[in-house]
Amino acid sequence: MSHADLLITLTAHENDEGNVTIAFTMGMKAIEKGHKVEMMLLSNGIHIAEKGYADKIDIGAPFKPIKDLLASFLEQGGKLKVCSACMEHNGVTKEDIIEGAEVITADDVIDGIMNTEKTLQLN
Repeated sequence: MSHADLLITLTAHENDEGNVTIAFTMGMKAIEKGHKVEMMLLSNGIHIAEKGYADKIDIGAPFKPIKDLLASFLEQGGKLKVCSACMEHNGVTKEDIIEGAEVITADDVIDGIMNTEKTLQLN
């Protein structure tokens, strides 16, 4: 089984637009440098994977809007993983999640963290 070179864990949503922007900006930079990147959305961060939610996060120049970063992240091979328990807790269903996102369990979170080369945690 292959593992990511970089695992980014993100718990923020619109409550901390800066951390959301940093997560996706760094994820894209790692992809541009040829690394395999996974981003796990945990806690409130799961909302980023909701259809249309990313459209409202844009902290301005020099950073790109999240809707653009998220689309590029997925198009260029980034893996977006969303915690199922966090979804349930926040009233989000699989039908609410964007195409390309993968719903995962707590076991998957632990395995991902333990088997990844490097991590970036934005909480």
